[in-house]
Amino acid sequence: MAHGNDNTVLVLGATGGIGGEVARQLCDAGWEVRALKRGASEGKRDGITWLAGDAMDAQAVRQAARGCAVIVHAVNPPGYRNWSQLVLPMLDNTFAAAKAEGATIVLPGTVYNFGPDAFPLLAETSPQHPATRKGAIRVEMEKRLEDASREGARVLIVRAGDFFGPRAGNNWFSQGLVKAGQPVKAVSYPGRAGIGHQWSYLPDVARTMVELLARRDRLEPFARFHMAGHWDADGTRMSGAIRKAVMRRTGTEARVSAFPWWLLTLASPFVATFREMREMRYLWQTPVGMDNAKLVAFLGREPHTPLDEAVEASLEGMGCLATAPVAAAA
Repeated sequence: MAHGNDNTVLVLGATGGIGGEVARQLCDAGWEVRALKRGASEGKRDGITWLAGDAMDAQAVRQAARGCAVIVHAVNPPGYRNWSQLVLPMLDNTFAAAKAEGATIVLPGTVYNFGPDAFPLLAETSPQHPATRKGAIRVEMEKRLEDASREGARVLIVRAGDFFGPRAGNNWFSQGLVKAGQPVKAVSYPGRAGIGHQWSYLPDVARTMVELLARRDRLEPFARFHMAGHWDADGTRMSGAIRKAVMRRTGTEARVSAFPWWLLTLASPFVATFREMREMRYLWQTPVGMDNAKLVAFLGREPHTPLDEAVEASLEGMGCLATAPVAAAA
């Protein structure tokens, strides 16, 4: 290794779903992991060094990134409030710090960047003509990162489908299909019958990032990879896996119902998260999958946990399979 800091990484957004998963796996892989969090009590916990600071504060990011070879940019403004005003300045702070350190920036990518002209199978080179406001910001983020890669920073983008995993973040699985912390009585499915949908298991996404970072000397300065994740060809596979896990663990039958889009429409003016979810409805009405040929060519395979195992671990971690004894009716 050229420098003593070759295995030091700063994770922004380490309290979120993907950020937390990447931080833990990098830690397990022998990296020296730092995490920046507003109001954090500073110190080392579970192998991760926590630093107090805000990703909106350029100075704090610059300070935290000192001596780092990698910056994982997995930060999301809480609850989508003012998302559009905060997301680019945050990225600019990461870029400035990465440039100063000669560090690699890792960004978890989304499918929001693409519009109907690129569907149904997305390659890394597919045209990015987004259909939503959020998608347009995502395109701008990646454009800035591509510019950054021409100015000395290195960039790795790993794009994956809808996240699910043991630690519920803001995602469709834990907020739409089931409710984190509650027993599963019904699976509320947002998609149209017969329409394919792509899912990605968070630990697999994190593992992919960790494995790519281990070979980062072979990556181009602006490297993008798509994951195929778990493809649900007709919308029944994920619901079926949830029902199977619930039956196996609790002996109860969960029914499948249609997601109440009308309710989101009604509540949208008041709840920012609902507005965002509603804006993404088009992704449930048309099949959108990803081509992982480039990733497989580079890594030899895509890290992939079998669906039943991944779903059970997710429900377990989210507290949806609690088998507490049922109190007898008084």
